[in-house]
Amino acid sequence: MRRELLRALSAALFVLAVLGGVACSPSQPPRAGAPSPPAGGAPAAALAPVLAVKIDNVPDARPPVGIGAANLIYVEPVEGGYSRLLAIFAGQLPPLVGPVRSARETDAELLPQFGHPTLAYSGAAPELLPVIDAAPLTDASDANQPAAYSRDEARPVPHNLFLDPAKLPPGADWPAQNRPVTGPAPAGGRPTDHYEVSFPAATAAFYWSPQDQRWQVSMDGQPYAAVDTGRLGAPTVVIQRVQVRESAIRDAAGNPSPIAETVGSGPVVVLRDGRAFDGTWSRPARDAATTYTGLSGEPLPVASGQVWIVLTP
Repeated sequence: MRRELLRALSAALFVLAVLGGVACSPSQPPRAGAPSPPAGGAPAAALAPVLAVKIDNVPDARPPVGIGAANLIYVEPVEGGYSRLLAIFAGQLPPLVGPVRSARETDAELLPQFGHPTLAYSGAAPELLPVIDAAPLTDASDANQPAAYSRDEARPVPHNLFLDPAKLPPGADWPAQNRPVTGPAPAGGRPTDHYEVSFPAATAAFYWSPQDQRWQVSMDGQPYAAVDTGRLGAPTVVIQRVQVRESAIRDAAGNPSPIAETVGSGPVVVLRDGRAFDGTWSRPARDAATTYTGLSGEPLPVASGQVWIVLTP
């Protein structure tokens, strides 16, 4: 049944592409007049149980499903120079999310700010499992909650594992003091219609669409679209410069697994309203949220709606 749903959703995405919903040049801003897919990232409700899901982001794993409903999407560096996503849902759960892949040590440092979230993932290096066990989260991997996961046989293994969020235990509520600060953009900033972040083997690019008032996302030079919602985009994108160090964990090819350090401070670029605002990010402790300030110390709030946060050296 779930495979049939995925195939139906894939067909719907193809129709969107034909109509122009996802068809735009990867090297140019989205063309005027392109239809807009449904906006994602509903505001966190007063009661907002948090679900974090690790999403595969190599070309063979695309298109994703369900991530348009996330409140936050982190782009993390992983071994081999690729990136992986961590989608944070609070208040709105799609019927299906994926493809789901393995967790990383970066996640164990990021997630305590969300209180006691549920973490959905598929596998982790044996050395990482004690770190996950010690973190303040509910471990909802496919090993612990097998009934919540299924594979789409039309996709290649291991990029075909999907999650039914309704079958997982709920996470604790997102602490109110740690939710993103929203508000109007400050004065200043520099006009920007395109921003690209390069990893050794991947790129993530964001194109401002004045019509949609969103930064439309491209991955590896191609428009990035979800099966269920079409072209992905967000009103705010945060480019967070972090220290990245190698862990002792290696993949099957011998590549070290990088750890993006998100406690501390560093440079940041906040993209919103067609402008780029330079500043500083700060997160004093694991259970604290990240705040953003401009070069003069003024707050840099985010716009309402989904926020993408790119962790990059």
